[in-house]
Amino acid sequence: MTASDGSPIGLAGRLTTATRGELGPGEVEVRIRGGTETFIARSAEPLAKGQSVIIVQTLGPRTVIVLPWADPVDSLLEL
Repeated sequence: MTASDGSPIGLAGRLTTATRGELGPGEVEVRIRGGTETFIARSAEPLAKGQSVIIVQTLGPRTVIVLPWADPVDSLLEL
């Protein structure tokens, strides 16, 4: 996928189901292609439901690799 065909790579989302690291995937909700879609989310370490994440890779059309994400704007609001 490329940016022109709506690739989720680089998009931030929120986990709707926790990931369990190597023990299993969760789900991430992402705003994409003019709506909201849910993808199967895999991560190296377990991540909690509600965690903000960024998509760094796809493993097919509906499975993505995610990393924890902290929105830089949110951290500015805490100053």
